[in-house]
Amino acid sequence: MTSTDSASTDRAQKAPAKDPWDLPDVSGLVVGVLGGTGPQGKGLAYRLAKAGQKVIIGSRAADRAQSAADELGLGVEGADNAECARRSDIVIVAVPWDGHGKTLESLREELAGKLVVDCVNPLGFDKQGAYALKPEEGSAAEQAAALLPDSRVTAAFHHLSAVLLQDPEIDEIDTDVMVLGEERADVEIVQALAGRIPGMRGVFSGRLRNAHQVESLVANLISVNRRYKAHAGLRVTDV
Repeated sequence: MTSTDSASTDRAQKAPAKDPWDLPDVSGLVVGVLGGTGPQGKGLAYRLAKAGQKVIIGSRAADRAQSAADELGLGVEGADNAECARRSDIVIVAVPWDGHGKTLESLREELAGKLVVDCVNPLGFDKQGAYALKPEEGSAAEQAAALLPDSRVTAAFHHLSAVLLQDPEIDEIDTDVMVLGEERADVEIVQALAGRIPGMRGVFSGRLRNAHQVESLVANLISVNRRYKAHAGLRVTDV
């Protein structure tokens, strides 16, 4: 057999390319939400719990977290941030930007080995409206990766309206979720988690080095919402 024939045989024997929409089953994973008492975190906790996910809300104060959990029902539990991180398989970071670094640094041990999903948007506000901030590390997600060397950091859920997430009269959230990360398997878990929420779809959007522009786009969406009295989201076409 010639080398050309051998190469052709090797190509024929290769497994077909993996379907990018063939995502894992994440229904049995426990999801923790740090900052789960805030509008974004609470909204995500509500939607995921409503979809059947086991959810733990984390807060600096356990009683505050439990109060938010009791308000949501749906089997949601409340705990302080450290316990929330320890008991969860996936941890969504939805804390305010000004407390982002300090919170993650304090939870480095509890978050070791965990899949961390950062959805924090570094923004500033002045009389002209919202504007993007650029952290020294490049983005909130990259700051998380630097502070959590033993965690698997991804970025997602940046462009969701907290108002829509928390509205029990809305059954579906019509939007795509841009998911970024270094490892395909981790990204696919987060995509699958996003897809648990009716109307929502997770779309791979690059590595963490591209997180800054995804986080920054929220400033544009805030401007859209203010002008049109809307709760704008995003759809990625042709995929």
